Amino acid sequence: MVETALEDPSSKLAELLKHPDDLDKLASLKSEFTRKKTAIDAQLKLGLQEQLSITQAGMSSINDSQRIVQQIKEEMLRIDKLCSESQNMIRDFPEINRMSVMQRNFAAVDSMKTAVDTFEQRLEEVVGLLREDEDNLEEQPNLLAIHEGLTALRDVRDQAMEQVKGSVEGESGLEMIENLPLESGSTLREYFTKLDEVIDWFDERVGQACINLINFVQAGNHGLVVRLALVIEDEEKKDKQVKALQDAQREFGDIVSRFQGLTIGQREVRGYKDKFLQAIEASAGAQFEEVTQAFLNDPDRLDKACRWFFNDLNTVKLGLQDLVPKKWKIFKTYTNIYHKLMHDFLIQRLDDPGVTPVHMLAILNWVGKYYGKMSRLGVQESELNPHVIDDRESDLVREYRNLITKSVEEWMERMANADRKSFKDRAEGSLDQDADGRLHTKTLGDMWTMLREQLAVAESSGRPDVVEGVVDAMMRALKNRQQMWERMIDDEARRIENVADPAQLEGVSSLQEWLAAIANDQITNIDDNPESGTTSFLARFKADWEPLVTPAYTSTCQMELDSLTNGYVDLATHCMHIFAAVMFSTDFREAMKDFFTPSWYRNKTMTQITTTFDDYLSGENNYTEVLHPSLRDILVEELSDALLIRYLSAVRNKNVKFRRSDPFTDKIKEELQTVFSYFSRFPDTLELVKEKWRVVLSFESLLSADKGQGVVEAFENMKAQYWDVQIGWVEQVLRCRDDFDRSFAAQVKSSAARMGVERGPDTVMGKVK
Repeated sequence: MVETALEDPSSKLAELLKHPDDLDKLASLKSEFTRKKTAIDAQLKLGLQEQLSITQAGMSSINDSQRIVQQIKEEMLRIDKLCSESQNMIRDFPEINRMSVMQRNFAAVDSMKTAVDTFEQRLEEVVGLLREDEDNLEEQPNLLAIHEGLTALRDVRDQAMEQVKGSVEGESGLEMIENLPLESGSTLREYFTKLDEVIDWFDERVGQACINLINFVQAGNHGLVVRLALVIEDEEKKDKQVKALQDAQREFGDIVSRFQGLTIGQREVRGYKDKFLQAIEASAGAQFEEVTQAFLNDPDRLDKACRWFFNDLNTVKLGLQDLVPKKWKIFKTYTNIYHKLMHDFLIQRLDDPGVTPVHMLAILNWVGKYYGKMSRLGVQESELNPHVIDDRESDLVREYRNLITKSVEEWMERMANADRKSFKDRAEGSLDQDADGRLHTKTLGDMWTMLREQLAVAESSGRPDVVEGVVDAMMRALKNRQQMWERMIDDEARRIENVADPAQLEGVSSLQEWLAAIANDQITNIDDNPESGTTSFLARFKADWEPLVTPAYTSTCQMELDSLTNGYVDLATHCMHIFAAVMFSTDFREAMKDFFTPSWYRNKTMTQITTTFDDYLSGENNYTEVLHPSLRDILVEELSDALLIRYLSAVRNKNVKFRRSDPFTDKIKEELQTVFSYFSRFPDTLELVKEKWRVVLSFESLLSADKGQGVVEAFENMKAQYWDVQIGWVEQVLRCRDDFDRSFAAQVKSSAARMGVERGPDTVMGKVK
């Protein structure tokens, strides 16, 4: 946690605020960081208090120890001084002392000889006891006797080795004495080698008993548990004495060497208590290996797989505490060991690069259950250190959420790649048709199914903040998909428009089918029909996540939903716009070059165009049958707009000239009538078409108005109705008049500068260049 807090703030913010929409999460991020800071401050304060109390207690202990050591040192010096003075007070003390040493050495040698002579017999007795217990490992009634016998034999060995070392010089002399034959025929080294083998046998028996300690308590084998505890306690006590003597020898070697009763001989620290604790950890660790496998196979089995964990601690609390020395604090010992193993197990799973959202969620949910179960055992969360997942709940929630959002992004990217390839190839059968015959892309249903599945994963966390973050990511992914389609169809439209010869183009009809399918997808995403009971994908999506988030999020997210809905409408309309643009780039490219040229008067170009419209909208290539009903009128309107814009822009065609003597006014009105006559077949859009095409009358006025003030008035009338008319287009229209002179343009520009036209909604003239 502290390392996270110390990260570079800039990089951290860059990671959190990758998208503009992330700014909406500043409040939640601030709240989360405040909570995290509070938790860290509390943890640091608690840790500081604990360390301060420990330090104070340690300093007190050091002061007490120094005082006691100084007292011991002074007392030993006083005793040494008394011994030295007493030697001068006793007559013939050197002789008496020599005789005393000889007597002690003789007694020691005699005692050692007796011990060595009976060593093999006593060792066989111990082996016999071990073999007796071999048939009753659940009780081992001879455990204490075996331990007592081995302890005595170990003491014999230690004393023998000490006396041997004291009587010879160098390693060669020691080896010679060890290999001397004894009365039994064996050597001293062989005696001790056999002893080591028996000790290993006994240690293995003790270690196995320690591993199965919980089972013994649960089975009611309390006698063996008590005997085992007595053995370990006795060894622990002797180890403490050895450590104390070793410390004293290091500090006061010159004084300790003068006292025979304080020599430590060959005995070393045997560490039975440490091995006992290691056996507890090894036993639990072996069971955690099974937990790991069970958890990886089925995260929901974590609670069941860890049932032994709490059963063991309950057994220790209720059964084992009364069978072992109280100073061991056996329940706390077990709790600390088991908690560390649980901590290491969970952290190892979390740090696994292959961790899945399901496993991460299982761990997140397990933390509360774990501390709840420990509380029922009488162990509070504050007593368990470190935190079982290192206080990573907030980070874990974010990581879990990021795993889901990453999965969403990867799914969407795979679908996008598939769509790009299919759109580029446009192979036969690359689109679907629903029951009504409408075209759709193949990934539409799969995309919403994937989103619903990932939302279910987020829901399983039971955390609104996870769901909200995932929904945000899904909203972004849906918007990115809209932008992807728009870029692809725009790029394709530009490619077609830039082809010099339309006859060389291939796959135009398949492109138009794709445009219809993409547009249908967008409408299907938002098409709610209460009368037929049809619910759109987007409405179902909202119904899925709305119960899982906070009311505040629902309120703020409504703007995102509205934006997404508008984006679907805009993209569907844009597809129809591109559909019309492709028609004019292929079917009408040459026809549009005929307008307002000398051949225009004798040709029926407008009639040819409307006839082609009819072929697309109701004839052999009837695209309205594969379009959503709400898109048919939009397509009609887009065709009308495309024709109108290109018709008015045709004043830039080569060889355009409007002579006063030519019947251009009648021709324009004839074409206007042709357009109205054709679009009268679509009554729902007819009025809108007429309203837009009335601009042609203003266009005709610019052409037929008298020179001078008449042209200015015609321009002003047009500007009043169409505020965004381009002055460059107006000038081009005037240049096409056979009576044009520079004063035309100057008067119109001067009038445009004087007019204060109020800006309003965009008109069709804004698109005429």
